Amino acid sequence: MVGTGPGDVADLSPRAYQAIRQAGVVVGYKTYIRLIASLLSPAQEIISTGMTREVERCREAIRRAQDGKTVVLVSSGDPGVYGMAGLVLEMLEREGLLDALEVEVIPGITSATAAAAKLGAPLMHDFAVISLSDLLTPWALIEKRLSLAARGDFVLVLYNPASNKRTGQLARAREIILSHKSPDTPVGIVRNACREGETLVVTDLEHLPEHAVDMLSIVIVGNRDTRRAGRFLVTPRGYRL
Repeated sequence: MVGTGPGDVADLSPRAYQAIRQAGVVVGYKTYIRLIASLLSPAQEIISTGMTREVERCREAIRRAQDGKTVVLVSSGDPGVYGMAGLVLEMLEREGLLDALEVEVIPGITSATAAAAKLGAPLMHDFAVISLSDLLTPWALIEKRLSLAARGDFVLVLYNPASNKRTGQLARAREIILSHKSPDTPVGIVRNACREGETLVVTDLEHLPEHAVDMLSIVIVGNRDTRRAGRFLVTPRGYRL
């Protein structure tokens, strides 16, 4: 399982680059396959599928590995952060294959850290990463986690803030966060972090609804100490200057 990071080949680790280049079979979501197309060769077997077909992709990767092929299953970001690594390991465990196949997880740059780097240094202190997608997690549990993390004054990294079908989750999340954080708490919105078409917005909780977000966006909400430093956001760690 290989993390391809934000998508630009320049942001791949050498290990990830080597694994992809040496694989006999490369499996992944079609968008992620497209992003690494320059690394692929005609000699490789490429298996790509659309959204919501994660189980199918993992099963096909396992089947090819059982046939003796060197298989790379790609995930954007890090495969162990909302990626395919956990699902593959669960499937291998269920089928009694954990010790039968050679398995390696190769990390990648996450959306959280890619977006944070574009904003400056908003994750310099404790932070929590929460997905607003309720496709696999009950919304009541997401609300509970939002409330507890906001009450603890964590910097918050919000994945999957909105989609064509999910249009109200970010507004509700903002309400919950505002019950524990000030309206002037800095907020950064990064769309397509480290990809073509990248955009950055620095705003605050009060004015967050004025800005469009979608599934390609990451929203970072600061803690009580997060502040603007020129064009950047910084969350002080506490060093004495």
